Amino acid sequence: MAWKLPQNSLYAVLLRSPWWWSALGGFAAFALIRLILPAPYAAIGALPFLGISGYVLYQRLRRPSARRVAQALERARALSAPKFLDALEAGFRRDGYAVERTDGAADLELTREGRITLVSCRRWKATRTGIEPIREFDAATAERGVKRLYVAAGEVTDNARSYAEQRSIELMAEEALGRLLARQFGV
Repeated sequence: MAWKLPQNSLYAVLLRSPWWWSALGGFAAFALIRLILPAPYAAIGALPFLGISGYVLYQRLRRPSARRVAQALERARALSAPKFLDALEAGFRRDGYAVERTDGAADLELTREGRITLVSCRRWKATRTGIEPIREFDAATAERGVKRLYVAAGEVTDNARSYAEQRSIELMAEEALGRLLARQFGV
């Protein structure tokens, strides 16, 4: 079983925050510990914060820029449906999933660490995705009891987002999709 960090622990919050918050925390920890202990011990107390700061900065630098994400989305929208599915499949494989094409409500079935995710990208090219395609995907896949992911290259309405959240359907829209495909397209 994989170890998971509690959602609201100090380290989990710092991992979701800008890198400089952890750096400030490290310097503050060093200063406070230094008031009562010698510098080597204060440095040891600051190490976890500085380590998180370095990790968050590394992750941020690896993430594609907004410009690259926009270019990837533009290229994705220009693809035909089969070519888009190929690019999506390659992106998921690169992220460590075993990918299988399916017939029916889902286009892809992803498997990683024994967990299955059904992916629908039927109307991925729509400029704006409303609640109806997500409702159709939900109706066709709810009984499977697996994780579900709906892919949309355009905007997803607030109603559709709310419905997807209520029905435990993850949305991969503009930015997340652009990040997945940015390395694939070499932008």
